[in-house]
Amino acid sequence: MAHSYSDVSFWLDSIDGIREPDVPELPAETDTAIIGAGLTGMWTAYYLKQKDPGLDITVFEAEIVGYGASGRNGGWCMGEAYGLNTYLANASTREAGMRLYREMFNTVDEVGRVSQGEGIDCHYAKGGQLTVAQLPFHAEQIKQGVAYKHSLGFTENEYRWLEPEEAGERISTAGKHGAAFARHCAAIQPARLVRGLAEVLRAKGVKILERTPATKLASRVVTTARGSVRARRVLRATEGYTASIAGLKRNIMPLYSMVTATEPLPEDAWAEIGLAEREVFGDPRRLVIYGQRTLDNRFVLGGRANYYFGSRRRPTIPPTDANVERVAKIARDLFPVLKDFQTTHGWGGLMGVPRHWRPCVTYDSTSGMGWAGGYVGEGVAATNLAGRILSDLVLDRETELVRLPWVNDEARRWEIEPLRWIGSRGVRWIGYQADAEEARTEKPSVFWGPVFDKLSG
Repeated sequence: MAHSYSDVSFWLDSIDGIREPDVPELPAETDTAIIGAGLTGMWTAYYLKQKDPGLDITVFEAEIVGYGASGRNGGWCMGEAYGLNTYLANASTREAGMRLYREMFNTVDEVGRVSQGEGIDCHYAKGGQLTVAQLPFHAEQIKQGVAYKHSLGFTENEYRWLEPEEAGERISTAGKHGAAFARHCAAIQPARLVRGLAEVLRAKGVKILERTPATKLASRVVTTARGSVRARRVLRATEGYTASIAGLKRNIMPLYSMVTATEPLPEDAWAEIGLAEREVFGDPRRLVIYGQRTLDNRFVLGGRANYYFGSRRRPTIPPTDANVERVAKIARDLFPVLKDFQTTHGWGGLMGVPRHWRPCVTYDSTSGMGWAGGYVGEGVAATNLAGRILSDLVLDRETELVRLPWVNDEARRWEIEPLRWIGSRGVRWIGYQADAEEARTEKPSVFWGPVFDKLSG
C-alpha cells in the first residue's frame, strides 16, 4: 500500500501512486557507488550513464528518492548559485566566475531539455525571476545591482530593471517601487523532477537502493546499515544529510528552510497577485524568501529558518511549527488576498552550507572518492551542473566544465559545538534585527545590516 508523503512536503504529497521503496538485494560490488538519491546523485548517475553506458552504477538512499532537499525546496531552477558573486568581486577569478555564470544560464535550459527529452513532467516553466523592491531604498540598491551586472558584460536580455508600472503588471507588490527581472530562471515541481530522473535511470539499468543508509565511506568501500559494498568509485551527494556519515559531522552545516503552499487559487485572486508567466520572486530581505505559482495555481512561499544544535536533523517539520507559520504570515502580509484561502501544506527541508558558503565538486582518482554539494539553498539547477562536472572528473574528460572554479574549491570544516550553534543562531538574529529595523524606518540598517553581511559571507 502506497504511503502518503503529506508530512514531508506538498511536492511529494501531490504525486499519485508513489512506488514503495525499492530495496533490492545488496550487491557485493559495483563500479560506481553514489550516496544520496537527490538531484545531485540522480544527475551524476544520469550523465555518467550517458557518457559511459556500460558503467555499473548503484545509488544508496537512506529513505526514498527525493526525500531530502530535492523533494522539499521552493521549486526555483535558477541560473545563479550562492557564492557566484565572490568570484566576480575578485579580479583574479572574475573571468572564471563569468564562465560559471554563463554555464549556470545554460543549466536552466539543460534541465528543461532533459525533462522534455526524457518525458519527465516536472511542470517546467521558464518565466524568469523577479527581485521586488519592497521599500523605497530597495529600488536604488537593486538598480545598482543590475548596473553592476551590465558593467561585467551581462545584457538587458539577461538582467533588467522594471519600473513600477511594468513591474506591477508582473507582480502586484512591485507596483510601488519596481523590481529587477532575471531571464534565466524556471519554476518546477522538484519532486517530479528527481523521481522522474530515478525512473529514467532504472530503465537504463542503474540500481537505486532505497531505505539503505550509508553509515561510513572509505576508499573502495561503502558501509551501509545492511552490509558493505565494494566500489571502484564512491561519490557522495548527501548535502544537508552529510552529518549522518561517520567522520563528516562538521563538513556541511544542515540549515532548515520552511515552505508553505495554499489551496489552488481562483483566477481573480491571481489577478491581484500576478505571476501570470509563473515567474518566481523574492526580495532583498536578509532572512530570504522565495515564492512561485504552481501549475495547479497554488501559491508557494518559502523562507530560511533554523540550525539545530549538533547538526540534528528532524525527519519532518509539521505545519504548526512556529517557523512554518511565520512563512505563512509573510505570504498573507505580502498578498492580503491570501487571507481568504487555506494554507494546505507546511513543511521544512535541509539545505547544505559549507564553511565558505559556495558549492564544491571534487574527485580524487587515486582513492576513487569524490563529492558534490554545498548549494546553500540554491541547488535545483546547480545540482545539474555539479553532476555534469563530477561525471567529467570521474571519467577523466578534459572539458571546459572541469576548469570551472567550483572544482576542488573545498572549505575548511565548521567550528565545534556550541560555537556552531551560537554562531548560526546569532547570525539569524542579527538578520532579523536588520530586516525589522529597515521595515520600520524604511532606511538601510547602518549597523545590523553590515554585521550580517560580513558574518554570512
